[in-house]
Amino acid sequence: MNPLKVEQVTKNYGDKVAVNQIDFEVRQGEIFGLLGANGAGKTTTMRMVLGLIYPDDGRILWRGQGYSDELRQLLGYLPEERGLYPKVKVSEQVLYLAELRGVPRQKAENSLREWLERFEVPEYYNKRVEELSKGNQQKIQFIAAVIHDPDILILDEAFSGLDPVNVELLKSTVTDLRKAGKTILFSSHRMDHVEELCENICILHKSNTVLKGSLKSIKRSFPREKVLLDTELQITGLDRIPGVLSVEVRESWTELRIGRPEVAQEVLRVASSQSEVYRFQLVEPTLNEIFIKTVGGQHE
Repeated sequence: MNPLKVEQVTKNYGDKVAVNQIDFEVRQGEIFGLLGANGAGKTTTMRMVLGLIYPDDGRILWRGQGYSDELRQLLGYLPEERGLYPKVKVSEQVLYLAELRGVPRQKAENSLREWLERFEVPEYYNKRVEELSKGNQQKIQFIAAVIHDPDILILDEAFSGLDPVNVELLKSTVTDLRKAGKTILFSSHRMDHVEELCENICILHKSNTVLKGSLKSIKRSFPREKVLLDTELQITGLDRIPGVLSVEVRESWTELRIGRPEVAQEVLRVASSQSEVYRFQLVEPTLNEIFIKTVGGQHE
């Protein structure tokens, strides 16, 4: 039995359908990617998973059970819009939030100090949130989401406001939580982060599911339309090959866009006839390219 199951869930606000029959499961020890443009239904879905609002149809199961007050200890939430009190000390509000979720004070304090050490900011224990940079506020917000050791973690734009070093630190932390068996529902506008962290995804568009399943399977279902070519000599005539849409010569390789995968073999034939070929690769599409192709041209 998977820890989180969303079954044909629909949510309406008056005449507007916010989420339409969304359906997915998240396994234990998995980071599941929930994607979509603004207004697609991601936040509404996350709020329903958290039990903050209820679906109009369908159901959400946590460990096979419906909603109950005990879920507060089971769930952790990092919202896209931050919810920390700027003039309150870090320790005061994080410990208070932990106690609300049933964590004894001393245990919460020990956990907070461990997390601050892990994030390399132990000196922030007695600082007010407003004294911290945006990135360090994000670290504290993350700690507040995990201080009670939740089994199911909902992360909405977890890396927002972080510099590249701290993005890597937090990605490593999220990966460690997955390895520890946590079930993680993850949303981000950065498709490269989703590609790196998630095995399965669901893409929403205008309240509906447009793609769902294994990221590897989804990638295989889209044609490969990019060729990388590295040769000893510069190749001429590539742009005249039928089906080649563009040719871009970079410092050490050439990148081609093709209209059909079979055009790649003609590219290789032409290149081999003129030079030694060091590298020839028909590249699978990135998640960002898939996302744009799926929903990018459908905005009203």
